[in-house]
Amino acid sequence: MTDLDRLCVDAVRVLSMDAVQAANSGHPGTPMALAPAGYSLFTRHLKHDPADPSWPDRDRFVLSVGHASMLLYSLLHLSGYEVSLDDIRNFRQWGSATPGHPEVGHTPGVETTTGPLGAGVSNSVGMALAERWLAARFNRPGHTVVDHHTIAFCSDGDLMEGISHEAAALAGHQGLGKLIWVFDDNSITIEGRTDLASSTDQGARFAAYGWHVLEVDDGNDLAAFDGAMDAAKAETGRPTLIVLKTVIAWGSPNKADTSGAHGSPLGADEVEATKRNLGYPSLEPFHVPDEARAGWQVAGERGGALRAEWTTRFAAYREAHPELAAEFERSVVRRALPDDWDAEIPDLAGKDDATRSSSGKVLNGLARRIPELVGGSADLGGSNKTDIADGGSLLAGRPDGRVVHFGIREHAMGGILNGMALHGGVRPFGGTFLIFSDYMRPAIRLAALMEQPVTYVFTHDSIGLGEDGPTHQPVEQLMALRLIPNLMDLRPADPEEVAVAWRMAVKRTDGPAFLALTRQKVPALDRSTLASARGLERGGYVLAEADGGEPEAILLASGSEVALALEARGRLQKQGVPTRVVSLPSWFLFQRQDGAYRNQVLPPSVSVRVSLEAGATGGWARWVGAEGVSVGIDHFGASAPYDELYRRFGITAEAAVGAVLRLRGRA
Repeated sequence: MTDLDRLCVDAVRVLSMDAVQAANSGHPGTPMALAPAGYSLFTRHLKHDPADPSWPDRDRFVLSVGHASMLLYSLLHLSGYEVSLDDIRNFRQWGSATPGHPEVGHTPGVETTTGPLGAGVSNSVGMALAERWLAARFNRPGHTVVDHHTIAFCSDGDLMEGISHEAAALAGHQGLGKLIWVFDDNSITIEGRTDLASSTDQGARFAAYGWHVLEVDDGNDLAAFDGAMDAAKAETGRPTLIVLKTVIAWGSPNKADTSGAHGSPLGADEVEATKRNLGYPSLEPFHVPDEARAGWQVAGERGGALRAEWTTRFAAYREAHPELAAEFERSVVRRALPDDWDAEIPDLAGKDDATRSSSGKVLNGLARRIPELVGGSADLGGSNKTDIADGGSLLAGRPDGRVVHFGIREHAMGGILNGMALHGGVRPFGGTFLIFSDYMRPAIRLAALMEQPVTYVFTHDSIGLGEDGPTHQPVEQLMALRLIPNLMDLRPADPEEVAVAWRMAVKRTDGPAFLALTRQKVPALDRSTLASARGLERGGYVLAEADGGEPEAILLASGSEVALALEARGRLQKQGVPTRVVSLPSWFLFQRQDGAYRNQVLPPSVSVRVSLEAGATGGWARWVGAEGVSVGIDHFGASAPYDELYRRFGITAEAAVGAVLRLRGRA
């Protein structure tokens, strides 16, 4: 390491520990340990341009060890991204561009939101998968426009989390040769040394997954790290794990190699002692010597030259392949749908069907018009109806396939879908049973936080799945998912609502959506006497109006229970109770309508309200009011045919009628 290299590296260490000290919170040790690797990566290996953070053919860098965010902010600042020294000074403060953990869309140069350990590495698999798929779709002999790597820095904690096992196994199976993980092997966690909880040989583990494994024994050895990166990039048939042995808080005379440097400021005295120990030219907080800034400038200059060269190549590509270039600009650059994207959605009117089956038909209609629609299932493709006819399996030997076989790995599937969406150029979807959404809930939450357009196909959505019993029958899952901010819920009532639900999911650009779909058949509603399914676009709508004037009672339902609500309405009308039925397939969309529309659908003057939904009832008071009644299930199910379960658990038209009559009697 030259003197200039050392000064550039130490600038990262100083900015990191000064920022954590100023905030009086954060994680200084890992940024200090990984400073040499970060410097080497950003100035010598990473293909990126600080002047254009969204350049399509840039390498993707993921800091999966998100608590070490000051490492990334320091690297971005010194490289020339729009992360100012004031942003560094205001680390973890209100309105700052440097939050406690990296957030995509919040800080230029941040590729994904990390912090929950393991999330970032799973995202990186999705990014690498998307890169390879786009390369197969767009590259032509003599014209390579997609050719970049995905590099993730990860920690002991990332590799302890189960999601890393799921994601790494799939990455090895897929042979993702442009995926590189750098494992910061510092043997420290918050509670102490890692041998308190783990004795895993990570190199052996990854070799068993089919990875290329390299070791660097000294995190300060730039030449060794450079050599490992070169070897990793030369390996094209396997992902690479670089096991990088580091010392947490390297340079700190009293806290290096201790858990005390993990998640707490070093303290003002130790910060000063560390600067003296490093031989840093100033004790002033946040000082970066001019020589270091000049040394870092090479990153921006190198990146600008690489992007300019790609721009020239893309111009030649456009000349040779104008239609492909236009598709690239539409799907990758603008991330826009084709003009005729919904032209082949089938007409499903009048056809009784399970909504999962209707969903499969709509998905295939969409896939014929949206070539970048890529996804699959957690080993349930036939049950979820998520296979794309003639799409082909996306495998190492067929990188242009459109059906991803995630295996029984729901959590990793969620993280990989996020990575695919973040990368861009593909519109990902993934399926499993609604009950197993619990396994992937952290990834769903991150998709909502990151505003990524991922679509989840959750089938077998209630006790209506029947004989599989309570282990597979979701009760609280639907309501729990509705609690995630910015997640669009879609529980369509019949085949026509399914088609509208898919339209809403695909059109969404600022967050994820899920479809909750039945295993059992549901009747096709007679839309000649009922409102159009397009009402789903507003989340809730009047499906059937009360006969004879204003309603005296309102029945609200979603999904398979809408048919029960219509049956109950018929009985109530015969008893002289004018009753309105409201289909409420999306709370997310309905609550975003203005108050006038919501009051039009649910008039405040009508207090007799009953909801029907084969799931937990908590939350329905928002729509039925404190005095309303919710017909549902607040206990576990049982193994039996679905119609018997509905009868025994009281999710029936009779129950709804009785609830209305009781409420009227109290009014």
